[in-house]
Amino acid sequence: MPGFTPVRRWQAPYRPFKHEPLGDRTLELIERMVKGPLWGCRMCGNCLLQETAFICPMECPKGLRNGPCGGSTPEHCYVDETRACVWYKIYERAEKMGRVERLMEVLPPLDWSKTGTHTWIDVIDKWKEMGGVKGMFSPPVRSPIHADPPIKAGRAANFKANWERLFYEVRQPDWWQGDSLPHPAPEHEPVSILERKLRDGQFVLTAEIAPPLAADPADVIKKVNLLKDWVDATNFTDNPSATPRMSSLACSLIAMQNGVEPVLQISARDRTRMGFQAEVLGAAALGIRNILCLTGDHPILGPAPHGRMDIWDLDAVQMVWLLRRMRDEGRLLDCRELKCAPQVFIGAAASPFASTPYIQSVREHKKVNAGAQFMQTQLIFDLDGFKRYLDALDKRGVLGRVGLLAGISPVRSVKAAAAMAQVPGVKIPQAYIERLERSADPKEESVMMTLELVDGIRKLPGVSGIHFMAVGWESIVPRLVKDSGLR
Repeated sequence: MPGFTPVRRWQAPYRPFKHEPLGDRTLELIERMVKGPLWGCRMCGNCLLQETAFICPMECPKGLRNGPCGGSTPEHCYVDETRACVWYKIYERAEKMGRVERLMEVLPPLDWSKTGTHTWIDVIDKWKEMGGVKGMFSPPVRSPIHADPPIKAGRAANFKANWERLFYEVRQPDWWQGDSLPHPAPEHEPVSILERKLRDGQFVLTAEIAPPLAADPADVIKKVNLLKDWVDATNFTDNPSATPRMSSLACSLIAMQNGVEPVLQISARDRTRMGFQAEVLGAAALGIRNILCLTGDHPILGPAPHGRMDIWDLDAVQMVWLLRRMRDEGRLLDCRELKCAPQVFIGAAASPFASTPYIQSVREHKKVNAGAQFMQTQLIFDLDGFKRYLDALDKRGVLGRVGLLAGISPVRSVKAAAAMAQVPGVKIPQAYIERLERSADPKEESVMMTLELVDGIRKLPGVSGIHFMAVGWESIVPRLVKDSGLR
């Protein structure tokens, strides 16, 4: 186990994609010999240790570079229960070091042309470019790193500012330029019904539809028509639990053709950066305006044989950042200009019961700063726990800046509730299970408990609507809407 990294087993380092001069290869060998034992370095060539409390985030089985996934726990990683969640450990150490706000910076995806190569040489080259020792003590040229107060004058202060700038410019290439600052959408007319209603302060309703395990659109059309008079928009999951189904894009188009506004879900798990940008442009061309960016469940949750499991090309925060720049700046990741930028309403997922409310509030704050305009939460079964999460969001000033839709789901049996409790990021109180077990009709009892939750949640400040996730029981949604008095 590496000396400063408390979570991982050894994994083979990356290899470079190109031949390099002997001097560079020698320095890379020394770098690996030093950073390997200390941090378990895999030589990704895109080092972030300076920002992540000196714990390498590449130890995450998903390779996430901007915070924990929605299934993180204090106890262990849900992908590999023999190791701790690396991002939980990063937050834990960052809090002790007083560096949590450093984790708000939106960090870039890997530049794969640099994997297996050096970071030290990049630092040395940038140091020389800044004027070497003399330049480090010169008055700084500030980079848009963090929303820090102005740095005081003086040689020590100059050195500190230049030191920050040095590492910022190494880790943040020109094609990314991530920061920790808010990036609200510019003034514009709402691009979708969902955006208009949230902007007008209406309490909105959305519902999730599970795409079929079939090529026949009939099931999608049936469910869309069932919900069209009861909700403002319908979500279509993107291969949930890492199981292949009809694509969210196809289902979204079918919904539009049947008079219902869709929310297209896109999971980072199944997309390269090229595929993500292409899908966004295609969706926008079809008239799809609401896009929900997700990291996605790990393939270990899906059926065998499993696909590639070692790395995500993007994470959800990077997807939001990239999508916002495509829309507002009219350019792709490689900085080419778009002739017609996608006009979209950007969404992200929230996970009230993963890790701790504090960690999740920082994670959600980061997504909102990156450009998320609405958020749909993971399932809520514990009203008091959800209140603690909202309090954490409120302390960070996130409530009111984003349309927050609370995820609600009835369950049809005790067995279904037990299975749902195993989903990463979902917590069902024992009292909920016991109430189902005591009931003569668990299905009806679950509906009653769901209505009680809806009644409690709709009164909470900062909640903009309800997102029904009936998990194959979409037929119950109209009754829930009607009996709760939401319509």
